[in-house]
Amino acid sequence: MRVGGQTLRTEPDLWRSVGNTPLFAVPVPSGWGGLYLKAEWLNPGGSVKDRAARAILRDGLCREELPGKRLLDASSGNTGIAYAMLAAAAGVGVTICLPANASPERKALLEIYGAEVILTDRMEGTDGAMERARDLIARQPDRYYYADQYSNPANPQAHRDTTGPEIWAETRGRITHFVAAMGTTGTMMGTGGFLKEQNPAVRLIGVQPDSPYHGLEGLKHLATTPNPPALYDPGVPDSVAEVATEQAEEAARRLARKTGYLVGWSAGAAVAAALDIVRDEPDSTVVVIGCDTGARYLSEPHRWCSQ
Repeated sequence: MRVGGQTLRTEPDLWRSVGNTPLFAVPVPSGWGGLYLKAEWLNPGGSVKDRAARAILRDGLCREELPGKRLLDASSGNTGIAYAMLAAAAGVGVTICLPANASPERKALLEIYGAEVILTDRMEGTDGAMERARDLIARQPDRYYYADQYSNPANPQAHRDTTGPEIWAETRGRITHFVAAMGTTGTMMGTGGFLKEQNPAVRLIGVQPDSPYHGLEGLKHLATTPNPPALYDPGVPDSVAEVATEQAEEAARRLARKTGYLVGWSAGAAVAAALDIVRDEPDSTVVVIGCDTGARYLSEPHRWCSQ
């Protein structure tokens, strides 16, 4: 790996801090199953996306596409932040196509880490950002390395190699249900695939918004999106739960006030879906991905207020 014109034998120290996040218990009423939150917001970049971003950067470096080119991708924010942070430590340039309605915190962090940010139509979401990225790589293939997190196999492989084994070890193999919100679907495909290999009886529950018009940044309503992620295999989740934005917000608020876990709306959606499981199945051990930190959404104080 080359950083600042020098070849390094080891990865930057920052890269080694990704993963091995703790598993936190979530209090539930007596007689319910066990609910646990995988604290991915404690990754150095504040989200689960650090894992995929590190794997994609490693792959680009191994292919010798980086650091000679700029890493280019579309992102709702979290993967872009992870790219920018980890790439800064490795001397790699980053360009992110970002929907204009991304939270101010996400935009600010991208700029702080030195990424070039290209804002795209807010109404087109990440689909519009992907189209812009594809246009850029078509016009300037010698300038950019298009990482394409939505189809890059390094994304789910990162979770197969790290997230899945961590959860299996942390629960001592007792996990009965795995719940994850779905955007690129890499977390579900990789982690879920690993867990099914360990125990085919583990139930995999994907979580998506209840309509294509929602306030859950980074998530896709897979039934209606014009560009479903190439990574997504609908046969992997045993079921898909749809959660309203308001339910996700309420769950995130309650977590902050009752447990001190400050997570974002997508994690709130996954917790809301998981609560239905532990209520109905008292012998269950349910693990939820705490996708990102709620600090990414502090510019929306009305969403944190009780309704």
